[in-house]
Amino acid sequence: MPSLHFTPEGREPVEVRVVTELWKREPPRHLTRVAGGWELQLGELPVDRLEYELELTFSDGSREWRTDPRAPRVEAPFGPKSVLVHERYRAPSWVTQWAPHGKVEPLEGAFVGQLWTAAGLAPTQPAPLLVAHDGPEYARFSSLLHFLEVAVAKKKAPPLRAVLLAPRARNDDYSAAPAYADLLAHEVLPALATRAPCTMRFGLGASLGALALLHAHRRHPGLFHGLALQSGSFFQHELDVHERGFPHFARIDAFVREVAATRGAPVPVVISCGTGEENLANNRAMAQVLEAQQYPVEFVTARDGHTWTCWRDTLEASLGRLLGLG
Repeated sequence: MPSLHFTPEGREPVEVRVVTELWKREPPRHLTRVAGGWELQLGELPVDRLEYELELTFSDGSREWRTDPRAPRVEAPFGPKSVLVHERYRAPSWVTQWAPHGKVEPLEGAFVGQLWTAAGLAPTQPAPLLVAHDGPEYARFSSLLHFLEVAVAKKKAPPLRAVLLAPRARNDDYSAAPAYADLLAHEVLPALATRAPCTMRFGLGASLGALALLHAHRRHPGLFHGLALQSGSFFQHELDVHERGFPHFARIDAFVREVAATRGAPVPVVISCGTGEENLANNRAMAQVLEAQQYPVEFVTARDGHTWTCWRDTLEASLGRLLGLG
């Protein structure tokens, strides 16, 4: 990815800026006007995929955010993003493999979402249960259900079920909120006992969703038998000054310090993070804290940013120890 080129369609801007998570803590990067359009020399990046938008400023002061018409696009929760891909990038092989579809049913009650059951698994048969925060988004943007279907079909994972929990007030619930952890432990998961009889329960979450899983585990030991934490928002004052504007930063920081100061009930944990993420340092720190407390910890990185594709690409590594893959 040596350079980014952009040819405007429609009226000509006076300024073009790249908007990407990769450079949130750095000065804005602007494209330079060249013959036939605009250009930015990227140089060496810590990622093999760069998701971005373009902010166009016009002579009247108005601004527009656009995708790059010459670049591939990737779907995301808040709209599509343009993406530049290095030639060395490879998507996981399971993405293009076929497998029998499982059964998907809607969930209603204290939480909405979906219940997925692997093909051939009888309704009353106990089986492992994967609990996914932001579950519908995982299914849509990270192909979670397809991943599980391929894993089961290839006998790399036992027949299992997955609960795809849709977020409610995400920033409030997922920010180390005791009320949410209690609701999950005392109401949401017990209510699934009949529809999803389980032998073991595992958690999967990304960003704040990962933080909330760790918080629920520490508040309710025994709730999960293993955790896959992707790009967790383990904010702390020393590493995350840029996040102090988040409304629940103090609560998250207090929880992270509590984890470091008190011993938990160890379960296998896989922590994954992109090499281009602001969360990389706090994820490394959390892995070290849990390992020191005798948690079986695996730390995994991918050359990507804070993206659903990064979380898709690390699903096999993130869930491997938990579900018996590889």
